[in-house]
Amino acid sequence: MKQWNKLAALALGGAMAVSLAACGGTQGNAESPAAGGESGSSGGGSYTVGICQQMTHPALDEATRGFKEALTAALGDSVTFKEQDAGGEYANCGTIMDGFVSEGVDLILANATYPLQAAASATADIPILGTSVTDYATALSITDWTGTVGGNISGTSDLAPLDQQAAMLQELFPDATNVGLLYCSGEPNSVYQVETIEGYLTEMGYTCTQYAFTDVNDLSSVAQSACDSSDVIYIPTDNTAAANTETIANVVIPAGVPVVAGESGICAGCGVATLSISYYDIGYATGEMAAKILTGEADISTMPIEYAPNVTKMYNAANCEALGLTMPEDYEPIA
Repeated sequence: MKQWNKLAALALGGAMAVSLAACGGTQGNAESPAAGGESGSSGGGSYTVGICQQMTHPALDEATRGFKEALTAALGDSVTFKEQDAGGEYANCGTIMDGFVSEGVDLILANATYPLQAAASATADIPILGTSVTDYATALSITDWTGTVGGNISGTSDLAPLDQQAAMLQELFPDATNVGLLYCSGEPNSVYQVETIEGYLTEMGYTCTQYAFTDVNDLSSVAQSACDSSDVIYIPTDNTAAANTETIANVVIPAGVPVVAGESGICAGCGVATLSISYYDIGYATGEMAAKILTGEADISTMPIEYAPNVTKMYNAANCEALGLTMPEDYEPIA
């Protein structure tokens, strides 16, 4: 049974117990064509799209950019975007989504897991597209996952093949013994990735230890603990880590411990290698989905979650040089 709407509502209800003001301001200038929680446009004319991004960092920024460019390419200046950044706070996502619903936007882009959960709780009528969401079943507590969320939700996933990421780590560090898994415990999709890749790495003979931080305040100390006991560290596509790569780099580089990252943005900041998707590409694909939904060409309830078609082996040249590492020839340098 699909329980995501009920469970997301309960989770948001707890988070909203702490009253927070909506962060950021609306960037669109046009007024939405309808209000009261109903979708405003009906197959023509102008469209208002609400965008809630969980926080600011390169991967999410690129997904938003790709989404806007694809939708603008398809529908031109008939689209008005209302952009809000939640600053990494779950409660802010709820406030932003409630605002979008009351304004009667025609479609919501939920960029990352917290916005997706908040949007699912806020409306069952306005179309919701997620992007930069690793696993929709985990994010929405769906127990009978078939590849399609159904209802008013679809989108794209940023999941790179975790078995291939584990194989890459083994390729680069075959003599390592201990792998530290560094992630934010408050991000459900980070937990999912860590638990999944730990299974692959354990089968390969590595000893894995999870190092979970709660937020940026304990990130440095937890990263130091991971360095003290690990030969190599793995960081999944974790938003808190992605927004604070300098903090991590200031620990791992002096300690001489290499980081294999789940995506190129984290790798560019504190890693040595990654098997990464393009966040711009998944954002663009989400924008193409949005255009079909707004024009009535597609029914969101039947649209399966889409995945990035390509992954690329990449490396951070500066960090590799600092740690005395040489990457194989089939790895591309991060620009």
